[in-house]
Amino acid sequence: MPVSFGALRFNTDSNKLELFDGNQWTEIVASSPDSQTGGARGLFGGGILYPATLYNIIDYVTISTTGNAIDFGDLTSVAVWPGSALGSRTRGIWAGRETPSLDNRIDFVTISSTGNAQDFGDLVVTLSSGITSGASNSTRGLIAGGAGGSGNTIQYITMASTGDSVDFGDLSAAKYAVSCLASSTRGVFGGSAPAYTNTIEFVTISTLGNSADFGDLSVGAANGSGTSNAIRGLFTIGLTPLTNAIEYITIATLGNSTDFGDTTQARFYGSSVASSTRGLYAGGAPSPAADFNIIDYVSIMSTGNAVDFGDLTTARRGMGGISNGHGGL
Repeated sequence: MPVSFGALRFNTDSNKLELFDGNQWTEIVASSPDSQTGGARGLFGGGILYPATLYNIIDYVTISTTGNAIDFGDLTSVAVWPGSALGSRTRGIWAGRETPSLDNRIDFVTISSTGNAQDFGDLVVTLSSGITSGASNSTRGLIAGGAGGSGNTIQYITMASTGDSVDFGDLSAAKYAVSCLASSTRGVFGGSAPAYTNTIEFVTISTLGNSADFGDLSVGAANGSGTSNAIRGLFTIGLTPLTNAIEYITIATLGNSTDFGDTTQARFYGSSVASSTRGLYAGGAPSPAADFNIIDYVSIMSTGNAVDFGDLTTARRGMGGISNGHGGL
């Protein structure tokens, strides 16, 4: 007989409780970022300080506190645009980058520790510009878009393993500088360059296939950032032209975004991370020739403007931000 959505079972092979999500049985995770690291961690890897200082550094913060970022370790190479940043409860992953030449490498770290990144595998499609975008749940990480002839490509990796990416499906069009976020079931992609679109589209992470229409941002946008808890997704608008606006969606529904508030500074090429309660925004550029070290935050389930959190170890733009407490987990 068919299995109903939300059904529970005990897997006698793994000795784990599992939930049927409508497509597959998924393990119910009994641990939390609080038990692993003393709170959800946000990591910011790579980046560039205008005009040409490239970084491989990884900073980290504890999202539930405030204060300045601390050194975590280094990526395996410098990264102008460190590509798609993905997080599970245990791992932080950066997929693709420019060094400044195109690079298809995938790095990973163990979030609960500190230390340098290790090799995970390679992207099967190397996209020029490295400006890909990432969304993940506890099982899969999605790498979407990028400038070049295959810029509508969505690739995926299995978070707990190592190895090369696999084809997932396609976005609605070739695009890059997309803002991404996720719940445990959906990956959502908003805005894009080069046309500054307002399109929001989504996929079901546990399946394979092309994206479908979700709704629209209030304006065409690119080079912003996306972050979420399990219920709400927040998009910073970035360039449209430059603004500090934040908009939000309810991930389980379809529809257009709604005004949330403002970050403390208008910026593009910033980075964001989240816990179940907070969204953090770090770094970025207020103009082509300047960069921020600031970090600010919002409470995801309210609306309102961001407030100061602290500072990065150094000012830069184009980092890849991951956490072990975001909405996909």
